[in-house]
Amino acid sequence: MDLSVLSLLPQINSWLEEDDLNRNFHYLRTLPRHPVQLDLKVKSPLILAGAEYFAAAFVALGMNGKDFTFLSKLEGKALGEGDVVSFPESMPFAVAVTGERLALNLLQHASSIATWTSKHVRQAQERGIKILDTRKTTPGLRTLEKYAVRVGGGYNHRLGQTDVWMIKDNHKSCLGGLEGALEFFRSQGALYNNVVAEIHDLGELREAIALGIKHVMLDNFKPEDIRRAVELKAPGMNYEVSGGLRLNTIGEYLIDGVDALSIGSLTYAAPRVDLSLKYKSL
Repeated sequence: MDLSVLSLLPQINSWLEEDDLNRNFHYLRTLPRHPVQLDLKVKSPLILAGAEYFAAAFVALGMNGKDFTFLSKLEGKALGEGDVVSFPESMPFAVAVTGERLALNLLQHASSIATWTSKHVRQAQERGIKILDTRKTTPGLRTLEKYAVRVGGGYNHRLGQTDVWMIKDNHKSCLGGLEGALEFFRSQGALYNNVVAEIHDLGELREAIALGIKHVMLDNFKPEDIRRAVELKAPGMNYEVSGGLRLNTIGEYLIDGVDALSIGSLTYAAPRVDLSLKYKSL
């Protein structure tokens, strides 16, 4: 079995339990098992993402992961409204109807995020500025959502709280300001962890530069303030801009000297793409 699909099975099995099928054995044993032909119908333009998640929903129900290789080859590809992806192998009706909703939910959610991310990336890439996600993800779905951002051409800011130390306002207010928070994180003994500091004004930026902080997030800076910040940028520093960025406004923030834009709405507000799974008896 493909390692990527195998790694998803614990989550997939927990999600299948939400349908409570194990309480109705009679229903399960009487579901018809004749073969059906499946067609994935694309009902709105999208970037396809989540193919392995889709496959894992059916592998957990006994299907062969190799039967979904065709779908994995479409990962990251643009599909148009009206496109139909036909499955080369049939599937028992009992498996198709049991796994359909979970498989589609995951594929649709990931494709929505990838499609939305790609629209932001297209605007920023000409200026060499990266698009980042945030930790504003759906509990239980962070892995899927952050993966979908990457399929859409974006980058992950951090997967969890401890792979990068991020100094936020609450750290500064409770740990002795910017310098105190920096010392706290440097004392964690994580040699390779970078420190990112959330910065709210030019005075605080100057303090961060004096402390030798290389990665800063300019939070809710206006474009004119970002230009002033760029003038202060020391060699080797990275500037990330965040706060209230929207698809129709990010053009104002594509400023030389900015390295990345972090946008929470990539994962929490992606417009839904439309997919359906249809099958017919053979």
